Amino acid sequence: MTEKIVKSETEWRKELTPEEYRVTREAGTEPAFSGKYWKTKDPGTYHCVCCGAPLFEATTKFDSGTGWPSFYAPADEKNVVQHKDSSYGMVRTEARCASCDAHLGHVFEDGPAPTGLRYCMNSAALKLEASQEKEEKK
Repeated sequence: MTEKIVKSETEWRKELTPEEYRVTREAGTEPAFSGKYWKTKDPGTYHCVCCGAPLFEATTKFDSGTGWPSFYAPADEKNVVQHKDSSYGMVRTEARCASCDAHLGHVFEDGPAPTGLRYCMNSAALKLEASQEKEEKK
């Protein structure tokens, strides 16, 4: 079971940028092709910007053409939870961090093999920690 991180809205506001707060705590969405990771190809692990939980490996990232970072699987299934999202007159599957309940993005069933899923995430919800491979090339 993932340990829950609970903070007040005031604490989150102090720790996050306004855009990170809007996306992760208010379930916002950054504009397509605007986030810092939508075209990043660097190796490493994408962590939750709020709590640091490991969410996605760069090896599962693919170019979905949507303008948001897309992954076909989480690094660990227990770190990303899914919820039904009926906002804006449509039904989607929302992805949230299991540790701190940060809104990450949405999951769609139009991704590549092996899962057929597309975890369409907001860059503002993620923090890429480069792998040793990248560090050694510098």
